[in-house]
Amino acid sequence: MRLLLIGAPGAGKGTQAERIAQRFGLVHISSGDLLREHVARGTELGQTASEYMNKGDLVPDELVLTMLREPVIAAAEAGGYVLDGFPRNVGQAMEAYDIAKPLGVAVQVAVYLEVARESLIDRIVERGKTSGRADDTREVVEHRIAVYEESTWPLLDYYREREQLLQVDGDLPVDEVTDSVLAQLERVRATL
Repeated sequence: MRLLLIGAPGAGKGTQAERIAQRFGLVHISSGDLLREHVARGTELGQTASEYMNKGDLVPDELVLTMLREPVIAAAEAGGYVLDGFPRNVGQAMEAYDIAKPLGVAVQVAVYLEVARESLIDRIVERGKTSGRADDTREVVEHRIAVYEESTWPLLDYYREREQLLQVDGDLPVDEVTDSVLAQLERVRATL
């Protein structure tokens, strides 16, 4: 199974991706974690990406696609993946599809974690107090969510038309979100 998790910053994509990956034996690929890893290692890609990330802006598509290519191909060959954090807009989705389709590694199912805006802000600001992430301040968070809302809403229609789109109430307690996602994926898996 090749899955994509869609949700605003703070929607719980990382947590749910880990649980989905464990349940179905998939590889969890987080574009955000990969970017932060490149920044921490001081790679050329990381240095360029950090300029965008520190302002809460999206990292340019070319950088993210370059970074994701090998991990996605390897994960697909190993049985599948759960990708979170990319694509974040229709342009990225189309470009990723054009690259992934001929390789047989394109997304099959998109899962959207829907969470209210105020919940997102509260979650991320709280996370920032313990994580030490420089991009988890209220000002940067509000900007990130505004960027997300502007660019990501059309993405839901794109996946609704192209693949299967599952929608989950991400405001529920974490375990209930997981139960809902896993139940829907079990039903969908039979059709893939």
